[in-house]
Amino acid sequence: HLQLVESGGDLVQPGGSLRLSCAASGFSLNYYTIGWFRQTQGKEREGVSCISSSGGSTNYADSVKGRFTISRDNAKNTVYLQMNSMKPEDTAIYYCARSSFSVCVFQPSAFGSWGQGTQVTISS
Repeated sequence: HLQLVESGGDLVQPGGSLRLSCAASGFSLNYYTIGWFRQTQGKEREGVSCISSSGGSTNYADSVKGRFTISRDNAKNTVYLQMNSMKPEDTAIYYCARSSFSVCVFQPSAFGSWGQGTQVTISS
């Protein structure tokens, strides 16, 4: 069964940090662009960051630029999202997904094999 599994979500205070992991099961991440998205209740899923298969190209939503860093370790078949200086508005369920497109775009319809999500809550 081909799937992605997110982990690392937690409750942290504003200004804190978290690292999310997206691990692949049943396939190799090496050939795919991987994207991180987030969603809160009543809102559409929004793109946060994505990374090309080689890792040479990354993209970030304006709201997270300078605070979040995406990376990948193809040997471990895992993509990471390091989140620093977190804000209450970062609270959401975070999902990862894969895309066969080489270009990193924040179009959920271009992605598949969505994971089940991991909850991130920023609160004092």
